[in-house]
Amino acid sequence: MKRSNGSSRLRINSDMDPLKAQTSPGHHRSSSPSSKPTKSTILLIIASFTIALGLLIGCYSILSSGKNRRVSLRYSVIIDGGSSGTRIHVFRYRIESGKPVFDFGDENYASLKLSPGFSAYADNPEGASESVTELVEFAKTRVPKGMLKEIDIRLMATAGMRLLELNVQERILEVTRRVLRSSGFRFQDEWAFVISGSDEGIYAWVVANHALGSLGGDSLQTTGIVELGGASTQVTFVSSEIVPPEFSRTISYGNVSYQLYSHSFLHLGQDSAQEKLLESLHNSANSTGEGKVPDPCTPKGYILDTNSQKDLPGFLAEKGNFIASLQASGNFSECRSAVFAMLQEGKDKCTYKHCSIGSIFTPNLQGRFLATENFFHTSKFFGLGEKDWLSEMILAGKRFCGEEWWKLKVKYPTFKDEKLLRYCFSSAYIVSMLHDSLGVALDDERIEFASEAGEEDIPLDWALGAFILNTAPTSDYSGKSRKILDLSKYKI
Repeated sequence: MKRSNGSSRLRINSDMDPLKAQTSPGHHRSSSPSSKPTKSTILLIIASFTIALGLLIGCYSILSSGKNRRVSLRYSVIIDGGSSGTRIHVFRYRIESGKPVFDFGDENYASLKLSPGFSAYADNPEGASESVTELVEFAKTRVPKGMLKEIDIRLMATAGMRLLELNVQERILEVTRRVLRSSGFRFQDEWAFVISGSDEGIYAWVVANHALGSLGGDSLQTTGIVELGGASTQVTFVSSEIVPPEFSRTISYGNVSYQLYSHSFLHLGQDSAQEKLLESLHNSANSTGEGKVPDPCTPKGYILDTNSQKDLPGFLAEKGNFIASLQASGNFSECRSAVFAMLQEGKDKCTYKHCSIGSIFTPNLQGRFLATENFFHTSKFFGLGEKDWLSEMILAGKRFCGEEWWKLKVKYPTFKDEKLLRYCFSSAYIVSMLHDSLGVALDDERIEFASEAGEEDIPLDWALGAFILNTAPTSDYSGKSRKILDLSKYKI
């Protein structure tokens, strides 16, 4: 019922006597004070009073329900400590009939990313406090000031932190905890931690299927996720194969349980893999004593200024000796071959039925897939279409890798060197991982690159999945705030 309708029904014409309106024509009613009201008149009065009372109650209910909707608004804040940067997510949602209702539109969701990631502060943990403080201040502008103490804030770090030694991780986390304790938000020390790679993959799978409307439905109708991050790559999907326990995860959403294959290939994110390849080429140059060896993944003509490494990508800025020992040769096919050899390292030690990447078990990909993060960014850079994009990636990569560096600088004048340098390697890496290693056909329309999904264009960010999975009620949900669960220890 709309409030305007309720109000209009309460309008009563003060000039009309409701009793007169019900008097039948041709019947004389005495106006004498001594005359007694008839039974029908009494019933009419009671009925009129009942109707009026009902309208008043209805109007109150409308106003009250509007108030309850405002009171039922909830907020949640998650900080994603990624390898290339740190992003804060501020969520607003409402509770209806005891269940959360999610809406990731601009009014209910906001985020901000700062670079670099936490792993950059390995030698200076205190440096992490500045970015966390700035992110917290951003979050405060997106929530009611009077609710700060009621809003949980959590920090979940990913692959960049997983690459660090545990004692270094802990020193950085302790700096962030100190900031979060004094933030004004509700926070507990255990709410700042490093999540596992498979958790990251599962959270990404959750938000993708929520966006597509398949979460809570038939497991065979769900969509898998392949993420290419900076430090790791995640593969998560429902598989009908028998999956070894170390790769199998079970989650429940609503009344449906999902058996998922989920694995994170640490060191095989885009940045880490490129660094690994350059280091391998550098070692090869040292072992042969030839001075410089060809680097097929860097466009021809690129020369490192050894006196200034500002143009290098952040993950290589302190390792310029890698580049200094190499000769940029810009050849997509050779880059693809070098990358494939790297992805297959250790395959001779595979103890499973089949291993697609190294010695890690990977079942055959089933159903639809979304390729996210750097899969998306590289595809958009080259302007690839949604169909046959893997085939197009090969053509685009060949053109880019084979072009002279100075011509690329002219063609892409707004791109910084550190960004532009990535795309020769990235194009070859994507084709080698998806097609050469995981077996995705070049014309397979079941896999799409994406950064958003669903009719509402929900961002495919794993932090949204963490928010959904840990906010939605489960069999043991009490309506109280819960710590984000370590999925390796609990069945959701």
